[in-house]
Amino acid sequence: MKAATSFVLVSAGILTGCATAEIDSNYEAVARFSQEHAGSVPRWLRSDPDRVEVEAEVARLLAQPLRKDDAVRIALNNSPAFQVVLAEAAAASADTTRSARVPGPVFSFERLLRSGGGEHELELGRALSFSLLDVLLLPARLDRAELKQREIRLRASASVLALVTDVRRAWVEAVSALQVANYHDQVASATAATAELARRMQSAGNYSRLQQAREQAQYADAVSVQIRARQDAVRTRENLIQLIGLSPHQALALRLPERLPDLPGEPIDEATVARTIVDERLDVRIARAALETAAKDLGLTQVSSVVNGIEVAGVRNSETGTRPQRGFEIELPLPIFDFGDARRAGDQARYLAAVNRTVQVVRNASSQVRSNYDGYRNAYDLVRHYRDEVIPLRRSIADEAVLQYNGMFISIFELLAETRNQTLGVIQAIQAERDFWLADAALSATLLGYPIAPTVLRSGPAVPVAQH
Repeated sequence: MKAATSFVLVSAGILTGCATAEIDSNYEAVARFSQEHAGSVPRWLRSDPDRVEVEAEVARLLAQPLRKDDAVRIALNNSPAFQVVLAEAAAASADTTRSARVPGPVFSFERLLRSGGGEHELELGRALSFSLLDVLLLPARLDRAELKQREIRLRASASVLALVTDVRRAWVEAVSALQVANYHDQVASATAATAELARRMQSAGNYSRLQQAREQAQYADAVSVQIRARQDAVRTRENLIQLIGLSPHQALALRLPERLPDLPGEPIDEATVARTIVDERLDVRIARAALETAAKDLGLTQVSSVVNGIEVAGVRNSETGTRPQRGFEIELPLPIFDFGDARRAGDQARYLAAVNRTVQVVRNASSQVRSNYDGYRNAYDLVRHYRDEVIPLRRSIADEAVLQYNGMFISIFELLAETRNQTLGVIQAIQAERDFWLADAALSATLLGYPIAPTVLRSGPAVPVAQH
C-alpha cells in the first residue's frame, strides 16, 4: 500500500510542470520547421512588449514596397489568426499532458454519532483512495500522450505551411493584379484618344458614323475591362492585408512592388522533384501519427473496456470506547451490463479508418506532386514563350507600324491599334508570370505535404481591336 502511494506521489511530482515544457518544446519544433522552409520564425505574442516590438518591425518592413518574403514574415509575426493557431496548439498540448496524468488521490471522511439512553457514541471514518488501474496504465498513457504531442507539432507545422503558401500566392495575385490594372489604364487612355479623334474626324466629315461608332465601342469595352481590373487589384490587395493581419493604419502604409520577380533562369528539374521523400511530407506524417495514436487507443480499450476501474483505499476507522480499525478496501466495477464490446468495436472501426486514411494519403502523394509539377512546368514554358516570342514579335510589329505611319502607308488609327495590341500582349505576359509564381508556390507546398490544386493557366480579359 505504501509503495503504491509513493509511486503515485512520485509520478505526480514528475508530471508537475511538464505542460509548460511540452508547450515550449512544441513551439520550438514549429519554429525550426518555419525557419527551414519559410525563412522566418513565427513569434508567439504573449506580452505587450512583444506586440510593441512586432509593430515596430512591421512599420519598418512597410516603409518600402513589400517583398514576398517580408509579407510572409509579417504574417508569421503579426497575424491574429496565426496567433490563434499557436494558442490553440498550446492548449491542445496542455490538454494532452493533463490526460496522461494519474488522477489525484481522493480523501473521504465520515462522522457518525449514535445517541441513546443518555449515552453518545462517536464513529469516525477516514479513507485515502486512488485508482490502481490508472497507475498500472500510466506507461501506456504516457506513450499515447507523446504520440499526441508529436501530432500536435506536425499539425502546427502544417498550419505554418498553409499560411506561408496562402500569403505567397496572395502576394503574387496582388502584385500582378496591380500591374495588369496599370496597363489597362494605358489601354483605356489610348483607346479614349482614338475614340476622340474618330469623333472629331466624323464631325469634320472625314470619317463615317460606322467607323466612329466602332472606335467608341472599342473605348467602351476598354473602360469596362479597366474597371474590372481595378476592382481585382483592390480585392487581391485586401486579401493580402487580411492574411498578413495588418491593422487599418498599417494597411494605409502598404505599398506593393511595381512588377513580379523575373523568371528563374532554369525551372526545377523533374529529377529533383522525383526524389521527394513521400514519408517526409507533413500530411503523410500527420496521418501516420494519427494511426499510431488510434492503435494506442485500441490497445488501452482492450484492457479498460472490461476492467474500467480498480480503486484501492487505505482506511482508518475509530469509534468511542474501541480501538481504531486500520485496513484497506478494493473497489472493482463488475461488467455485468456492459462488457465493453461497444467501446472495442468503436475503437476498432476508428483504427481501420485511420489505416485507410493513411494509405489514401500515401497513394495520393505522388499523383499530387506530378500534377503540380506539370502545372509548374507548363506555366514556366508559357512565360518563356511570351518573353522570347510573343513580346518581341509585338514590339517588332509596333515598331514597323511606326515606320509605315511615318511613310504615310497606314493611318493613325492603325498605328494606335497596334500600340494597344502590344500593350495587351504585355498584359497577357504578366498573367502568365502570375500563373507561374502561383504554380511555384503550389509545387513547393505540395512537396512539403500541403497539397493544393494545380494552377490552371488563365488569361485575363482582352479588349478586341477594331479592324481598319
